[in-house]
Amino acid sequence: MTKKRVPMRRRLLHLVLAPLAGVVLLATPPAGAAPPGPGDVYRPVRGPAAPAEYRYLQKTVPGEPIPRHAHENAAAQARELPTTGSRWKALGPTNIGGRIVSLALDPKRADTLYAAAASGGVWRSTDAGRTFKSAWPDSWTQAMGAVATGPDGALYAGTGEPNPGGGSITYEGTGLYRSADGGRNWRRIGLRDSGAISAITVDPRNPRRIYVAAAGSLYNGGGDRGVYRSENGGKTWRRILSGANDFTGATEIVVRGKRLYAVLWDHRRTPELRTYGGVGSGIFRSDDDGKSWRRLGGGLPAQGPDVGRIGLAVAGEKAYAIVNKTSGSFEGFYASTDGGDHWRRTPADQKLTDSQSSFGWWFGKVWTDPKDADHVHVAGVPLMTTKDGGATWSADDTSIHVDQHAMVWDPRRPGRVYLGNDGGVYRSDANGDGGWTKARHEPYTQLYSAALTPQDTGRISGGSQDNGSLRSWGGPRFNEYLGGDGEENLIDPTDVNKVFACYQYGNCFRSTDGGDTLTYFADKTTFKRRNWFTPVVLDPKDPSVLYYGSEVVNRSTDGGVTWQPVSPDLSGGPGPDPLYANYGTITSIAPAGDGRTLYAGTDDGRVWVTKDLGAHWTKLAEGRSWVTRVVVDPHDPDRVYTTHSAYRSGSNKAHVYGSSDGGRSWRNLSGNLPDAPVNDLVLGHGGRLHIGTDQGVFTSRSGKPVWSRLGRGMPAVPVDDIEYDAGHHRLLAATFGRGFYELSTN
Repeated sequence: MTKKRVPMRRRLLHLVLAPLAGVVLLATPPAGAAPPGPGDVYRPVRGPAAPAEYRYLQKTVPGEPIPRHAHENAAAQARELPTTGSRWKALGPTNIGGRIVSLALDPKRADTLYAAAASGGVWRSTDAGRTFKSAWPDSWTQAMGAVATGPDGALYAGTGEPNPGGGSITYEGTGLYRSADGGRNWRRIGLRDSGAISAITVDPRNPRRIYVAAAGSLYNGGGDRGVYRSENGGKTWRRILSGANDFTGATEIVVRGKRLYAVLWDHRRTPELRTYGGVGSGIFRSDDDGKSWRRLGGGLPAQGPDVGRIGLAVAGEKAYAIVNKTSGSFEGFYASTDGGDHWRRTPADQKLTDSQSSFGWWFGKVWTDPKDADHVHVAGVPLMTTKDGGATWSADDTSIHVDQHAMVWDPRRPGRVYLGNDGGVYRSDANGDGGWTKARHEPYTQLYSAALTPQDTGRISGGSQDNGSLRSWGGPRFNEYLGGDGEENLIDPTDVNKVFACYQYGNCFRSTDGGDTLTYFADKTTFKRRNWFTPVVLDPKDPSVLYYGSEVVNRSTDGGVTWQPVSPDLSGGPGPDPLYANYGTITSIAPAGDGRTLYAGTDDGRVWVTKDLGAHWTKLAEGRSWVTRVVVDPHDPDRVYTTHSAYRSGSNKAHVYGSSDGGRSWRNLSGNLPDAPVNDLVLGHGGRLHIGTDQGVFTSRSGKPVWSRLGRGMPAVPVDDIEYDAGHHRLLAATFGRGFYELSTN
């Protein structure tokens, strides 16, 4: 087959591959360019909804919402445990970046910029966005929604990401924080029950007057949601605008003297359905400093259940709004020349419509040039720009990463604009009309997986959220060698050049040259449904043998070239959720060292074993929470462990089980662990157990239900995957927001 170069965006939306084309070889492009990928063989949910739905179902008990303050309460439990072991070492990536949800400039210090990373904390740059250092406590939540500065130089951070996608939605915030010294020291100043904070505005004439748009919890009604104001620097707060119902939150607050603008948004996620719009959604204005408000009409969509997320910008008497439908599709772009009394829908433009794809709730942002009110940028998959107030549009989807979320103009540097998106921070000195330069040092990548090899301790790889599969060799450290949302990564322990990488829904590749060229193999497997994170596992006895999980277990004996099913459907069948059609899948596979025994776990809480390579299967457990990992002792096929996800309230289900008789009986090993999802388990030296959780890494010295925090120096960030190199006594952790960390163990 002839290899053909095709331009692509990193999300891989526009590549088409004929499923019957046979072997597909993908050549990795030069460093810095996005690599080509396959077409969509299986992608039942697209865009940022895919990881959001996956993570929501994984981290909830079926039929129940996430309990209020579940993440914060588990973090408090984790802090109470003793700590053992040496210090974690950050390995990067520092050159890849990750989702930036908000930006703010320091009014007192030139070229000083603050960036809020979705699940990576607050960062400060003092060199005009070239490099970033942490400006947030490692021991606090890393989930961020907004960052702002006051005219006195005070810095504010609102926790909890308001964008309901991309995998961060289960990590709610803990309120609003203030720093008087550029992020060196912080204190909480209220709104603990806000769930997620979308925007912070400080009155430019009075630094003690602070406005906050609180989006609220996505899962639990009520709480601190709507528009709040403090007149005393955050000591006390008063809600000045409430929503139509318990799930109406605020996403924007604009202050123009006594005239205030706010955007409200109905949005919630129930166990059965997401609804990202409703009668509470709309633009509101107060002309008397917040004493009274009215919902703006005059040409805007009428109040109703189909009004979704809205983005708003105000420049003098001119105002602009992008409106999306509850479904996530584009509704219209509106302009006003009289402060919002009257609006006109601007001419239809297919590029602008397409920019919102089917997930306009992921963006909801409009930015105006402070020197030219007709020059407007709009967030979308690409960055959209108009220079004539919305009459015509251009799209930038080549010079920057996709999925835009934040923008700020630098008043000290004419034409200088900073942009935040799913790839990190960019700077333009051309008013945002091209000329973008990416930050060089930004260590806040969201990782789903990790891979290592005992043959080369410097060689690691892993899958990342919207930044592909990343490797530490073959180019800059790190470089992307497969696009999309990076998922499972493997390195053959006997040959570093044999690697495997996947993007979402089990679209997987093999390589014999370290990932320089990739061959697609997922179309050779048997499947009806595949999990968003599809497990692919090397056999510990013979790495030419691999296992791949759909709703059945697939086995390959030739390094992934050909595949055969070796099980029936091990799940309970498709789930009831219409938004997550691929529920009812295998989530973990554990081959034993005897070459015959194989365990498997499913998303609907089942555990299975076969003692004869799939000829017969025995169900060992059911009714448990989502199985995140099954691990078998390489020296004893009857010693097996399972780990489970879900935040719960009042449930006696374990997060960790162990069995020494092949699963005939099980022991609850959760012990003193925090009540948080356990994402992975590895067996360490001398029978020790190491687990990765939403609250970090923990260890049990004797394999008993007594746990300690493992290592020092890792931020309070979710750990999705851990890998152990027994020969070098090292542990590699993939964190969802702060990149890779490594720990030497004994």
